[in-house]
Amino acid sequence: MDITTQQTLSETTFATISRFIYDKLGIKMPKQKRTMLQGRLMKRLRTLKLDSYETYCDYLFSDEGRREEMVHMMDVVTTNKTDFFRESRHFDVMTEHVLPELMRLHNTGERRPLTVWSAGCSTGAEPYTLAMVLREFAAKHQGFDFAVLGTDISTRVLQKAREAVYTETEANPIPASLKKKYLLRSKNREKQLVRIVPELRKKVAFRRLNFMDAEYGVKTPMDIIFCRNVLIYFDMSTQQQVLGRLCRHLRVGGYLFCGHSETLNEFDLPLAQMATTVHRRIES
Repeated sequence: MDITTQQTLSETTFATISRFIYDKLGIKMPKQKRTMLQGRLMKRLRTLKLDSYETYCDYLFSDEGRREEMVHMMDVVTTNKTDFFRESRHFDVMTEHVLPELMRLHNTGERRPLTVWSAGCSTGAEPYTLAMVLREFAAKHQGFDFAVLGTDISTRVLQKAREAVYTETEANPIPASLKKKYLLRSKNREKQLVRIVPELRKKVAFRRLNFMDAEYGVKTPMDIIFCRNVLIYFDMSTQQQVLGRLCRHLRVGGYLFCGHSETLNEFDLPLAQMATTVHRRIES
């Protein structure tokens, strides 16, 4: 059966799956996204050789499906948009203001490694951008050290992040001077691939994390958290919960960077706005 033409995602099945996505991932899936969800789940129907979305739904909620399929479903329904040096102003703010202040007040980076978390890291462009910026800062400040954590719910994008291999097109936003330092070109020039250098890869760790979990399991308090263009997929109640959990992992005096379209004005949080989309953790 050709499921691309003969099968559609019914309203009932869409309602069941979208409710589960909201409960499990916190992602809003309004009715106007039914066609989008249908297209993304079609990949799983083809892989599993299932002939309808109803059959897929039955499998998804079976014992076997919960063990084997849930992670794949999460991979195809989550949006993973990222770029190197995306919203580059944030990296200027971090280098010019945040890092010098953290060093001055707390000896951060000298007495202990500066800890930075890219929450919702997708394929790794953001955490590797952070690592480049921090390495450049370290070159000008003797004894400065850092560690970067990247988390995402998608095992697929985390695998690419760990491999650290990108197309030259993906690497275009990286300044030429940093490309020379931190990228290795493929020996096969026809492939037009680059890879992050080993010494930078060693500074970045990746792990899977679901923002809807009650506990994030991040044991090291963070000096800086980047959580950009993630909150837009959640409703206000979920945003409050996620931000509250992030704040618990942010040191007092640490900084939270949000996306350009995200505002925290409506939330009750131990944060003080320092600049547009840049907030500092204060005492609760």
